[in-house]
Amino acid sequence: MLVNPLSRALCVDDDEESREMLSALLSYLRIEVQAVSTAAQALSLIQSERFEMYLLDAWLPDRDGFELCREMRGFDAHTPILFFSGAAYEADKTKGIEAGANAYVVKPDVDGLVESITRLIPSAARLAA
Repeated sequence: MLVNPLSRALCVDDDEESREMLSALLSYLRIEVQAVSTAAQALSLIQSERFEMYLLDAWLPDRDGFELCREMRGFDAHTPILFFSGAAYEADKTKGIEAGANAYVVKPDVDGLVESITRLIPSAARLAA
């Protein structure tokens, strides 16, 4: 399933291979992606650019991904946030949703990731219209 070719996503993951895989997957889905490795880089981009979805890792070098999610929700209550993380405990998933994420997918569940992306991007497009 291809989504709107004008959709943009911000991927925040400190692992270079994960960023590359996510960038390739999102490009395949015709979603433009900006990928960064730190929460500070993400916050800087969010202030200057518009995105239809955020993909976050729970573990970042400069800040906890859950903390970043809560901070993002403080100024953006509508853009979908999806965690794609190796933090696989049920408590991690709960913490992500409670922080404001719309979905939480455990690495390496790419099928679940694609399902979540294609479910979340259309809702972002409607909110932006």
